Amino acid sequence: MGADNQQERPGEITSYISGFVDGEGCFSVTIQKSRNVKLGVQVIPEFHVSQHQNRTEVLELIKKELGCGYIKPNDYQNPKDQTSVYVVRNINDLRNKIVPFFKKSPLISIKQKDFEKLAKIVGLMERGEHLKKDGLIAILQTAYSMNFSGKYRKQKLEDIIAHLESSETVRQKSNS
Repeated sequence: MGADNQQERPGEITSYISGFVDGEGCFSVTIQKSRNVKLGVQVIPEFHVSQHQNRTEVLELIKKELGCGYIKPNDYQNPKDQTSVYVVRNINDLRNKIVPFFKKSPLISIKQKDFEKLAKIVGLMERGEHLKKDGLIAILQTAYSMNFSGKYRKQKLEDIIAHLESSETVRQKSNS
């Protein structure tokens, strides 16, 4: 490979990763009730890419290029699931590596909108908005607008907000 081709290769890898993520990746936010967080609802932004376990070299390449995250079996409890998944959940890695990468190399499908929403959520969390009721509600509303408007979520947004309201009422009464 000549010097000219080597200089072009980083752009090719970047384009390859963006295209691959457009097909096999996902930007999402896990929402769960938790007694370990101030408002009783924890939000976990995540970027992941899955692939059949006999093609994990693609996930290794993505992990190496992005410089963060980990690779694991997709569903270790299901012996029929033969996929591996590259996952980034660390908020600093999302903010400093994933968001800048996809801002420089945007996706071309509707997933770009999910990326933009994830980037917004990461920014809100960076400013501590997830620790305030109004900020957390804004994050929840944004998260529920991602990935087909929360079509596959098990809990309704209204139920989580109601839980948030009832948890806050209990905390206020116990602090009185």
